[in-house]
Amino acid sequence: MTPQSPDSFPRRSARTQRFTLGRPRTFTVAADGSRVAFLRSQAGDDPATCLWVLDVPDGHERLIADPRALGAAGDAPLPPEEQARRERAREGAGGVVAYACDRYLRAAVFALGGELFRADLISGSVTQVDTPGPVNDPRLDPTGSRVAYVHDRSLYADGVRLAGDDDPDVTWGLPEFIAAEEMDRFRGYWWSPAGDAVAVARVDNGPVDIWHIADPAHPDRAPTVKRYPAAGTDNADVTLHVVALDGTRVDVAWDRREFPYLVEVAWQAGRPLTLLVMTRDQRRTQVRTVDAATGATSLAFEDTDEHWVEVVDGVPRWLDDGRLVQVADRDGWRRVLVNGTAVTPDGMQVRAVRGVGADVVFIASQDPLETHVWRYASDGRLDRVTTELGWHDVVVGGETTVVVGGALDHDPLAVVSAGEWHHTIAAVAEDPGVDLRVTHATVGSRQLRTALLLPAGHHEPGSLPVLMDPYGGPHGQRVMSTRTAYYASQWLADQGFAVIVADGRGMPGRGSAWDRAVAGDLAGPPLEDQVDALHGVAALHPELDVHRVGIRGWSFGGYLAALAVLRRPDVFQAAVAGAPVTDWRLYDTHYTERYLGTPQEHPENYERTSLMPDATKLERPLLIIHGLADDNVVAAHSVRLSQALLEAGRPHTFLPLSGVTHMTPQEVVAENLLLLQVAFLKQTLRAT
Repeated sequence: MTPQSPDSFPRRSARTQRFTLGRPRTFTVAADGSRVAFLRSQAGDDPATCLWVLDVPDGHERLIADPRALGAAGDAPLPPEEQARRERAREGAGGVVAYACDRYLRAAVFALGGELFRADLISGSVTQVDTPGPVNDPRLDPTGSRVAYVHDRSLYADGVRLAGDDDPDVTWGLPEFIAAEEMDRFRGYWWSPAGDAVAVARVDNGPVDIWHIADPAHPDRAPTVKRYPAAGTDNADVTLHVVALDGTRVDVAWDRREFPYLVEVAWQAGRPLTLLVMTRDQRRTQVRTVDAATGATSLAFEDTDEHWVEVVDGVPRWLDDGRLVQVADRDGWRRVLVNGTAVTPDGMQVRAVRGVGADVVFIASQDPLETHVWRYASDGRLDRVTTELGWHDVVVGGETTVVVGGALDHDPLAVVSAGEWHHTIAAVAEDPGVDLRVTHATVGSRQLRTALLLPAGHHEPGSLPVLMDPYGGPHGQRVMSTRTAYYASQWLADQGFAVIVADGRGMPGRGSAWDRAVAGDLAGPPLEDQVDALHGVAALHPELDVHRVGIRGWSFGGYLAALAVLRRPDVFQAAVAGAPVTDWRLYDTHYTERYLGTPQEHPENYERTSLMPDATKLERPLLIIHGLADDNVVAAHSVRLSQALLEAGRPHTFLPLSGVTHMTPQEVVAENLLLLQVAFLKQTLRAT
């Protein structure tokens, strides 16, 4: 492995957190459209994220909170709850990484190293707020009068404890592991529109099994104790309560035995407190409205699916005219529903809802390689807002929108629009310095979407070894019309490989049946699609040598890489499996049971997808990499696979990473992981 210069791609990718630092993100738009808040560090290699405000329409970007000026650039020590939130959210930056505002963006609150700060977004002043101790997830009420936060597993408002338990397994105001990791619900309390009460989740983790995550590099330290709900085991017990500012509490009632998952909570002005709840098998959901005075709930909408009901960001919500907005799979496509009636057409797959007021603003795909912003007006008109090819998202407030759009010919741009006025928020992210050469193709009988990246120059037939570079699992789309998806893949190609990125069945954007093609089997269809994608692309490009094929991946991609050399050694000559799931019995309830059911009811699905029975079949080089501090895909996955391979007498390489989590955020680790993978693949595939 050749030492890298400070200007090498691996070093710069690690230093810039894959070239994301310095890019504006986490936008909030005032309800009247007058201001836009966002986060951005001051340089492309600066991990200290700052809070900024853009005034509309003068276009002035004002720095509100610089963590260094506040004496908190290091973010250490963080409260355990904040460490967990960042791991679940895959947040690798420091500084102000989360904030919350009032309805009109007159003020914002955020935490730095557990200390609470309040910012006046008009004057730009920032003050520290006294608290009983380290705080997590501070939030202003919509009027901006009060601030709530979680401290010591209890919910506080303006320094007064509103709800809490002495039981160390109980939290108030925090999401449980499953909600944050799998449902993208990163919060556990919601202010009423008037700011006079809070809907707060109580989480009892007592039923969840205790796991221990030890660091063998530090035997003097006690193992970290985690509550981990593995497939088929008990989840946390989650309840919801409406708590007034005087501490008066009303318990919210629904059939929690039938619907144990609290997926989403919404409390809009002029509308009832609204819940989305889900059955354990995820085949049935209900939207229920709450009488905040009594806690009684009423059914507003119900959905069922023979496989699973998809969780979609941004719903349920209510239009200004009182109609319910939901998203559901109907007649083969995921559609926006208004009062139960589909308002989006065949061929459109809805990804997320981003704004509901007079209209519905949402993100959807017609070509799975692209996402666009759409608006459904209350009069029934449906319009596409974005026109440029590429990958788009949006945040709305009043008549102001922030559209973030990336394409193959430019990095993402954040454009603020208010009527005819437009402003592009500055980005200071570093240039990756790679000459992107990507070719998209649709191949095979299943019309698989692929991207091929080649090194520069002319290549003779059969001269390039092939590296498959997938994620391959549900929700993990990799083939997209945006250049940011391919920086690392292009660098790998520049090392002498033809790199193929392929999305198979289970990926979003191609309709309900495509999503559900992996039901009961997370091994067969994903692996078959990688093989078919390889042969389909190679048929178009004779320079590819299909007798020298490697595969690498992380998380589900690591599972797929190991699966490939174990089950298809006739196709794959080497694999790098990073943080792989090796036995789905060791992965969490919500994700695993969605696709495989429980181990008790469907043991055959777990046998079919486990890598352990295939350990005796290994005949190709396999490099396994795993962070020992990983609390998502725990290191036991790789340790057990390595043990099974050893017992079968199958040579392999296992690289344990002390103190490294599922994110591998450490700069030196991230840099050298790329270099080690390339060295391994060059050696095993005889690449030059």
